[in-house]
Amino acid sequence: MFIAQSPADIPDLATMLSLSGLDFMLAMQRGEISRPPISGIMNYHLHHVEKGRVTFRGTPEFVHTNPMGGVHGGWYGTLLDSCMACAVMTLVPRGSVYTTLEYKVNLTRAIPVGMEILSTGYSDHAGRSTGVAHGEIRGVADGKLYATGSTTCLIMQPPQP
Repeated sequence: MFIAQSPADIPDLATMLSLSGLDFMLAMQRGEISRPPISGIMNYHLHHVEKGRVTFRGTPEFVHTNPMGGVHGGWYGTLLDSCMACAVMTLVPRGSVYTTLEYKVNLTRAIPVGMEILSTGYSDHAGRSTGVAHGEIRGVADGKLYATGSTTCLIMQPPQP
């Protein structure tokens, strides 16, 4: 898997629309489609993809801390937004695209800097125009729950290019 370094590395709309969401995510997992730049900045990568479920694996670093030295809540939010929305994406049909409408995050405990986590999203519903999912962040070594989340996504059929 490679990280997009410029807009030219990101698949164009025609490519996106030619694949179902599941096929798109599987192509990314195989390294045929670039990872988004945010994944490099936030130090996470695609770990597992199946219909209705996506897991990212990541490790917060010092650069992801808040002024008090704890992992910033935005890091938790980014990982949960990514896994939950991508879980919805696995159910989006060819010719459609999606985006997050809203998401909510609940932090249950602090993730230590340098601790590897799994962030898993589970799709609860994907219809013609909306998708709903929930997610969780768990420690790889300890299995503890560090955060939960929920999301609503908009599913759209844009004009064909």
